[in-house]
Amino acid sequence: MTTPAFRFRVAHARLALRRAPLLGTLLGTLLGAASPAAAAEWVIDPAKSAIRFSGVQVGAPFSGRFERFDATVTFDPAKPEAGHATVLIDLASARTGDVQRDTALPQQDWFDVKAARQARFEATGFVDKGGGDYEAVGTLTIRGTSRPLTLPFRLALAEDQARATGHVGLVRTAFGVGQGAWASGQWVALEVGVDVDLVATSKAGP
Repeated sequence: MTTPAFRFRVAHARLALRRAPLLGTLLGTLLGAASPAAAAEWVIDPAKSAIRFSGVQVGAPFSGRFERFDATVTFDPAKPEAGHATVLIDLASARTGDVQRDTALPQQDWFDVKAARQARFEATGFVDKGGGDYEAVGTLTIRGTSRPLTLPFRLALAEDQARATGHVGLVRTAFGVGQGAWASGQWVALEVGVDVDLVATSKAGP
């Protein structure tokens, strides 16, 4: 692709609560989209986009989603290494469909939203892996702890619409998620999956 650089603004997403099993942690994630013509602003479709997480508790798989997130991505497929992205996730918006776990997640042992409500992923560049596959290389911060993170994602373009999907695995305790009795992995597995699925539509420039 030889398209010029563009800027992708993700509107504040308020996604309807959908019931799913249990609790877990997060992450941070992000994606880009490209325009087949000139530089363009892209706006997410909240009804079609999601940031989800999954894990295992006492041998039983669970999954959930974040209802609120915000992102800005600058990405040029001709020069992906010069791209930049910032993704903010409201950790207090984590929902699993289980009242007990949804109540526990914001507390001090887990996301501790009183101390740091947002998770932040900041990508300082992208790597073109070929065939529509990319990597966003950056830093994920949760509970005030920052770690390097590479997020693989796939980008699909169709006229004025773009869809970016990606998956990454995290070790929750690397970010201090799960304190006290929850830190060992005896009850809740240390490994957590994060899935990103963003659908955006091109917004015509001035």
